[in-house]
Amino acid sequence: MTTTVAVPHHPVESWTQPSRGLVGMACLIVAESAIFIIFVVAYIFYIGKSLTGPTPREVLDLPIFSTVCLLSSSITVHYAVHALQHSRIRATIGWLAGTVLLGGIFIASTAREWYELIYHHGLTVRTNLFGTTFYSLVGLHASHVIAGLMMLGLALLFALAGKLNQHHAERLEVVSIYWHFVDAVWVIVFTVVYVLGR
Repeated sequence: MTTTVAVPHHPVESWTQPSRGLVGMACLIVAESAIFIIFVVAYIFYIGKSLTGPTPREVLDLPIFSTVCLLSSSITVHYAVHALQHSRIRATIGWLAGTVLLGGIFIASTAREWYELIYHHGLTVRTNLFGTTFYSLVGLHASHVIAGLMMLGLALLFALAGKLNQHHAERLEVVSIYWHFVDAVWVIVFTVVYVLGR
């Protein structure tokens, strides 16, 4: 006598491959984080070791306004992605424009700071260890902000031209992750250079 046992059927869950854009951006952020860590550690190591002036305390002011602008841009880019996910193109354009404006203010403030340091205080890369490490670290971050602004600016142009829609939301999200990374790095740079370094 044979008995049959019913085996419960469990549907096999289909595995979906993660987004190439998100994986690529995650790998880029890991690599960029390693580079920033090297520059931050170098800056911390050389704090107070300059043999000649000017010193950070003499020439650096806290960039509060530009910091608020940059960190606020993380909020605006988040809402830009959210608006695009819900096909609200006008809102996407507005939030993207706000993000580009806030990032532009940050870069303009950095440029003004560098002008003051170079032409009024004589601080260049060659002046002392402080100048070398300052321009290296802050310049590295500024270059990443500029790269992010270029990507966001292109997204804004595509949106204005009517070539950005809900299907591109994931791509904009990838760009926004990069922008959040740049903002997070600034928190570290601000703390090391303008708070601990002074």
